[in-house]
Amino acid sequence: MSKTPFMIGQRWVSEAEAELGLGIVLEMSERQLTLSFPASGERRTYATKGAPVSRVRYQVGERVSNQDGATITIYEVLEQNGCLAYQGNTDSGDALLIPEFELDSFVQFTTPRERLFAGQIDKHKDFTLRYQSLNSYFKHRQSPAFGLAGPRVDLLPHQMTIARQVSRRHAPRVLLADEVGLGKTIEAGLILHQQLQSGQVQRALVVVPQSLQHQWLVEMLRRFNLSFTLLDEERCQSLWSLDDIDPSLLPDNEEIVIDEADDNPFESAQLVICALDFLVANPNRQQQALDAGWDMLLVDEAHHLQWSPEAPSPAYQCVEALAQAIPSCLLLTATPEQLGLESHFARLRLLDPDRYHDLQTFIAEESSYFALNRELDSLLAARSDSSGKFAPEHWQLLTDYLPASTCEHLQTLAQSESLAAAIDKAVAYLLDQHGTGRVLFRNTRNSVAGFPERQLMPHPLVLDDEALMALEEQSLEAQLRPETFWETHTGDDWLLSDPRVEWLTELLKANRRQKTLVICASADTALALELHLRLRKGLPTSVFHEGMSLLERDRAAAYFADHEDGAQVLICSEIGSEGRNFQFAQDLVLFDLPLNPDLLEQRIGRLDRIGQKGDIRLHVPYYEDSVQENLLNWYHQGINAFEKTCAIGQAVKLHVGEDFTRVLSDGDESEVAALIKTTRTYAKDLTETLQTGRDRLLEMNSCQPALAQSLIAELTRIDSETGVDDYLDRVCDAFGVEVEDHGEHSQVLHPGNHMRVSHVPGLLDDGMTVTTSRSEALARDDMQFLTWEHPLIRGAQELIISGEFGNTAVCTLKLPPLKPGTLMVEAVFVLKCTAPTQLQLPKYLGDSLVRVLLDDKGKDLAAVLEIGKLSQLLQKVSRPQAQELVRHARPALTEMVNQAEQKVRPQQETLVAAAVAQMHGELTDEAERLKALAAVNPNIHPDEIRYWEDRREQSRGFLESATLQLDSVRVIMTV
Repeated sequence: MSKTPFMIGQRWVSEAEAELGLGIVLEMSERQLTLSFPASGERRTYATKGAPVSRVRYQVGERVSNQDGATITIYEVLEQNGCLAYQGNTDSGDALLIPEFELDSFVQFTTPRERLFAGQIDKHKDFTLRYQSLNSYFKHRQSPAFGLAGPRVDLLPHQMTIARQVSRRHAPRVLLADEVGLGKTIEAGLILHQQLQSGQVQRALVVVPQSLQHQWLVEMLRRFNLSFTLLDEERCQSLWSLDDIDPSLLPDNEEIVIDEADDNPFESAQLVICALDFLVANPNRQQQALDAGWDMLLVDEAHHLQWSPEAPSPAYQCVEALAQAIPSCLLLTATPEQLGLESHFARLRLLDPDRYHDLQTFIAEESSYFALNRELDSLLAARSDSSGKFAPEHWQLLTDYLPASTCEHLQTLAQSESLAAAIDKAVAYLLDQHGTGRVLFRNTRNSVAGFPERQLMPHPLVLDDEALMALEEQSLEAQLRPETFWETHTGDDWLLSDPRVEWLTELLKANRRQKTLVICASADTALALELHLRLRKGLPTSVFHEGMSLLERDRAAAYFADHEDGAQVLICSEIGSEGRNFQFAQDLVLFDLPLNPDLLEQRIGRLDRIGQKGDIRLHVPYYEDSVQENLLNWYHQGINAFEKTCAIGQAVKLHVGEDFTRVLSDGDESEVAALIKTTRTYAKDLTETLQTGRDRLLEMNSCQPALAQSLIAELTRIDSETGVDDYLDRVCDAFGVEVEDHGEHSQVLHPGNHMRVSHVPGLLDDGMTVTTSRSEALARDDMQFLTWEHPLIRGAQELIISGEFGNTAVCTLKLPPLKPGTLMVEAVFVLKCTAPTQLQLPKYLGDSLVRVLLDDKGKDLAAVLEIGKLSQLLQKVSRPQAQELVRHARPALTEMVNQAEQKVRPQQETLVAAAVAQMHGELTDEAERLKALAAVNPNIHPDEIRYWEDRREQSRGFLESATLQLDSVRVIMTV
């Protein structure tokens, strides 16, 4: 391909817009050149000097077609008056001459060979970036941590155990039942993220109480980079509106007919969050949700789904219908058995109605495990016994619950190795073969370390008799949140009358070096309080409420998190605090107390998280001898909600019933004391009930340190690599993204003014701050955690790999051992296997990249000059010079590329055989394990075994068809 004089009728290709097809010269002058591109119906006018186009000149042996579809194999190229004609034979052997102006214009140069010889040559740095993209793409997919490395989460063993076990299953259906504060939402997010990354899930529906919608929206976006759409009736209506139709675009007198039945808002997004009440109240929307075709359903607060054999609630029936229609289902509840075994059975019934079909059978089965739960601790305590033999009571335990062959194996293991090893193996068998461990995961704070102490710090405030009597005449809500009362009572701004405000001011002034989070019920209260403290009291404050945008909330949270120049206090509304954790602070002010115990626990949970470095001080201002004091005492003395995590609060409140609000509002001192005593007794009994049954077995299954530590070690290794930093720099340089240093491990990215493409996937239009440090990302919500799984990195990889970016290059090399004028070809081959994403075949493909570096004598120098070192030594060549070099050396280059293909061909069979063997071994082991397990554990569904067997056969077929294909080629001339 050379820059020859232009002649009308010649065929040229645009170097910048190869997708236009073959262009033909229409007009030319000394200064301008006009090309028509028939394939795309476009015209382009260029300055004649330096026009970014390349001459298309086919060679003998190549195949070309004319506009009528006739195809020939060229045996002679003729030239007359600057135009070419190709003489060749058709497939039937007939001779045919095709002038170049008659060539088919619908031609795309996409393969590296075609692009190289068409003069479409990229920068040699782009070639290196393409190789780096391919290498990181395949390498990360072979990691056991694939799908779990991207989320912005602490690497906690109990969460990693659950994420690893559940995410590897086909269409998992489980109940996540960790206690409050242990991270059920994070576990669900990890599972969903892994299933999305691996292709197991494409579409997911999250159904939650209305008050938790925004919390889930924020959590999924900030921690997992998952952009959900929140659907409510207003949003559904807005997706199809007459206002969206421009009448001027319609033909005259055409009537607009809208069939809402055909317009399903649940099909407008891949990831959707909606409120359960919204679905229950709208049967049409519920049916649309059922018809939308989901892969995974996630339901939070599942214990609120009321069920009985005779009368399941509408909410339960709604979720049941969705669970039956959707292959994968995750239910989340902090207290699976708080409402009794019937309630617990109802949750499990949603997951597997075939297995859990009869309540009485389930109750009998549950009671049979009480003995196992009690005896398990005794078995574990015997690990230190050096006798090498099981005690009679322990042997009886094993023979009661395990097959005879398994028991014999354990006895042999105890004698040949140690009793401790045999007991560990026995516990593993018990976990695998018994209980609801396949469908239920539950961790408690007793089994998970790392939580702080909680200290209640009550602050009594005295009201005068007149104010106290006037307050008692108000509603219960007004007594608990008396802002409006004070304005009416004093006729002045409540901020100047309410003693809580002055108390808070003094507390903050006395603790200026302490970060303090203040939570109050409403956004109006939060806004007024923040303004008062900032403007009238001179305190560095910030506010956080549901009326702010996500960006505004990010800025407020970042200002509060800044230990140097940030806010001392952050004032949150009830809903505004959801989805955010501020564990860097130890002081929490509960400006008012909610009537809902779960809401109180959620407030405290903003600080009481794993990772909290100090004890938490809970400051509660209250009016003496008021409803506020009664509620405080009920929480503290009745259910111990301040100093300990309280998972039973709402159940206890339901148990005491109407007496709760009546006694709080109107009861005398003795009635309040009686209510607290009744509450304390019931709470104690309920807590003891929840500690029985299978809890011990479940907790061991839900947190397996050895399994978790291997995964955490791999994630830590990935975090410590610097590859992402280097890759980001190269991507930004290649695509014109502006980069500003922000810190040691962080940068600010902005779309540049001269971007190579209109949009880089994953890059926000208004820029973004990113960090590759997990600890920094956890501390700063305003930063995005950049990993190989971040949308920006994945988007860059796909943008590069899926197109022609960097698949050709020409450059020079000065290296003394090599003789000047030596021609070399660097060819990269990829083992390509076209298969459904959900089969996850890349993890079996091993060394999917094969690189060859041939000199003009056919010697492979790839092992001597690895690509990183070589790329640093290469020098760029101007495009005209590169095109001229390729044109003159085309015969030699063609032969060298052919040699490279012949050289790698024998490796294809070896790579494919290794991939098939690895896949077959892994999937066969899983299928056989489940078969053996199904013999003793009815929770193993036949469909699950059949899935692994079918997947093994499908995978074999696809892997055996994998081929090594030329992905990119770089021409190097030594100087």
